[in-house]
Amino acid sequence: MFGLFALSVLQSILLASGQVLLKFGLANMKPFGWNLVFWRSVFLNWQFAASGVSFGLASILWMYIIKKYPLSMAYPLISLSYVFGLIAAILFFHESVGMIKWLGVFLIMCGCYLIAK
Repeated sequence: MFGLFALSVLQSILLASGQVLLKFGLANMKPFGWNLVFWRSVFLNWQFAASGVSFGLASILWMYIIKKYPLSMAYPLISLSYVFGLIAAILFFHESVGMIKWLGVFLIMCGCYLIAK
């Protein structure tokens, strides 16, 4: 089932990328309001648009994955997106990650290994 694992890694990277782009995009938006200034900040925000593209590609890939592979194997592998999200938080947002979170990442990776095996 290497194909499933590789596809799940790609899908998880797309999901985590979408979250990172969304966070950057939201930081560049004006405060919500029913006015032109706010909506311009939404529709002219490339990070916000790119997050939608990333989520869209992840969804299309997810449809392919669940059509081709058993859901009982595919669904738990989505948790890899938590691993990539944690790494992205460190790299892009300079967040600190304690040992307990790293233990959680290790356990997620062990679980994914056992499922994909």
